[in-house]
Amino acid sequence: MKIIFDTDIGTDVDDLVALALLLNSPEIELAGVTCVYGDVLMRARMVLKLLRIRGRGDVPVTMGAAAPLLSDRPIYRGAHEGRRFLEAEDEALQPAAEFAANFIVRSVMDNPGRIHLLCIGPLTNAALAFRQEPRLAQNLAGLTIMGGAFQRSADVYTDYGEYNIVSDPEAAHIVFSSGAPITLIPLDVTTQVRITRDSSARIRQAGTPFHLAVADQIDTYSYFADRGWTHMHDPLAMAVLIRPELVSLSPLHVDVETGGRFAAGVTFMRSPDADWPENARVALDVDVEGFEDFLIDRLTR
Repeated sequence: MKIIFDTDIGTDVDDLVALALLLNSPEIELAGVTCVYGDVLMRARMVLKLLRIRGRGDVPVTMGAAAPLLSDRPIYRGAHEGRRFLEAEDEALQPAAEFAANFIVRSVMDNPGRIHLLCIGPLTNAALAFRQEPRLAQNLAGLTIMGGAFQRSADVYTDYGEYNIVSDPEAAHIVFSSGAPITLIPLDVTTQVRITRDSSARIRQAGTPFHLAVADQIDTYSYFADRGWTHMHDPLAMAVLIRPELVSLSPLHVDVETGGRFAAGVTFMRSPDADWPENARVALDVDVEGFEDFLIDRLTR
């Protein structure tokens, strides 16, 4: 399976863990990594460094959109980005010059039906690619998105909408209206899966520079440091590409609210009918133990 991995790596450690999971999965051919939202150069350097540690300097890495399509909301800036990972000498790491949306379009159109796009950040790069090439949706092998929420649970710690969708609601609307074969992994299932201190210690025990780098980033992440665990939102989306049986998928119609002071970025989902056709398969249940065992087995290889 050929994958383009679109990520806002750095804001939460789960992006880096998802990339590590990709790199430790022989079923996957990583066709490229595209970075989105905020400091995309820093994000690209994080990707390039992990690839270098893993001995995968062959993977192209590109920068994409730094701001939402309308540039009408502040960029969230967390405190985790690159901490205890990027060092002064890593400023020499430079991504490819090609813009991320152009890279996505070129790669997919040159390989029709063969490339799966995995989006685990705001959907700006994907939206720009769909607007650039109307035939993109029909030429993708698939599009998996981590984002949105169906039924909110009490332990969801975000605002009314899920972070990736809220960060660029207009981009999300374009993507869900594209006609692409979408699989959506929402907060309903990702907030059920975790990584713990015991799991981080097992990764560290593998002892290679790659495993130590991954474990260090998990342990450094503030939510993990405070609680001893953190949700594995993005790794679950990645794992479903290899092990689709880990989740139960339901065909639904997904809409994204683009207006309103409080509701912008909220996802609304309903059973499809003639007026509201299916536009995504949405994960509503997850095999928690099966995923967590799969994740740690792969990350400790």
